[in-house]
Amino acid sequence: MEKKPDILIANSDSVEATLLADMIHTAGCRSRSCRSLADLMAVLSDVSFMAVILDIDNLDIDNRTIRSLTLAYPDVCFLCTSHERFHPELKEALRDHIFACLTKPVDPEEMVYWIRCIRENKAESRDPPEHRPEKGA
Repeated sequence: MEKKPDILIANSDSVEATLLADMIHTAGCRSRSCRSLADLMAVLSDVSFMAVILDIDNLDIDNRTIRSLTLAYPDVCFLCTSHERFHPELKEALRDHIFACLTKPVDPEEMVYWIRCIRENKAESRDPPEHRPEKGA
């Protein structure tokens, strides 16, 4: 049985999506791509992912959409890619709901770094809480 993809790439530019997929595969993960927000919603409702990479340059996305996605899928880390370093219209979403925002062209080493961080974050969140003796015991 084939392993499910780890990371979903939401990008309407097939060249960019292919480059991101290559970086993800280099990091030892599997990926799947979708080309629109409607496709993204459909795929997320059927398959679970470790992370989603949203291209905020070519998807019609706003604060409300990002907030809704992260609340609907709290176990998924959401990353963004963009040519722009600042997005005042997405300030709230980027501050409160996005794990990281990568500037295009995405640096392969930076992508590997963030995937490693997500894996470590997921591993830590699955660990049982440490047993700590009560004070005075």
